[in-house]
Amino acid sequence: MSGPETVTSTAVPFRPGVLELEGNGGGRLIGSRCPACGAHFFPAREVCPGCLEQDMERVPLSGQGSLYTYTVVRQSAPGFPVPYLLGYVDLPEGVRVLGQLAGLSQDEARIGMALALTVQPVGTDEEGREIIGYSFRPSAEGDRDD
Repeated sequence: MSGPETVTSTAVPFRPGVLELEGNGGGRLIGSRCPACGAHFFPAREVCPGCLEQDMERVPLSGQGSLYTYTVVRQSAPGFPVPYLLGYVDLPEGVRVLGQLAGLSQDEARIGMALALTVQPVGTDEEGREIIGYSFRPSAEGDRDD
């Protein structure tokens, strides 16, 4: 049976502390929030660069955002087929996240378009567990800059 790839319970994020995997095959980016000034960061920080608060909170970030800008990658490291789109996505928390844009071509990409976080296997580790990464795909929510 063919279909979307699913995340198994033995899967691990590509980098600890960046991605929290959910049992339903989904996931969320994990950032930090400053309890003193309310600023959010991704990846998570230990100290707020704005107010120097050291008691930062780990928080899940929104899975929806809008495309700030993007580029077409035409030359890459071995194992990464080219071309692919790489973009910065603005999340509602005020965080700008860099990620691969999937499910759209260069002609379809437009600044301000709504995107949704997706997680998918990107390889396996030395123990045979799936390594899970993230990308952003077009969202049904429409444009965010209207």
